Amino acid sequence: MKTRLRDIPTRLATGAYILHSGVTKLSAGPEQAAGFHHAATSAFPALGRMSDSGFLRSLAIGEIAVGSLLLMPFVPASIAGAALTAFSSGLVGMYLRTPALRKPGSVWPSPAGTAISKDVWMLGIGLGLLVGAAEDRSS
Repeated sequence: MKTRLRDIPTRLATGAYILHSGVTKLSAGPEQAAGFHHAATSAFPALGRMSDSGFLRSLAIGEIAVGSLLLMPFVPASIAGAALTAFSSGLVGMYLRTPALRKPGSVWPSPAGTAISKDVWMLGIGLGLLVGAAEDRSS
């Protein structure tokens, strides 16, 4: 299965961003780890069983994996799209489960939620890769 030319810009931009984010998290300090972990456990309480550093390391490894899949042209769009969709679904879920990130009674972001609300774009890109791969299989 070939990489479609139209997928290259979104895979490069999204993959590079996510990969960089993951690599950066590997060198984060205890305060940053605590901040990320607190934000995640507010939306997904089951993550509270992990340590701050363990959570951040797992998140970093996940980001590195997803970013790498997107950047490798020999990885089919269906696999890269599935990974990005799963990853970004978690981020969008966190956004939707955290009332302080949204304007009261609305899905639109509050000033505190603007940075996280943009993850809906990654979800759209992941779904677009999946739909494109399905169209390619059907033709």
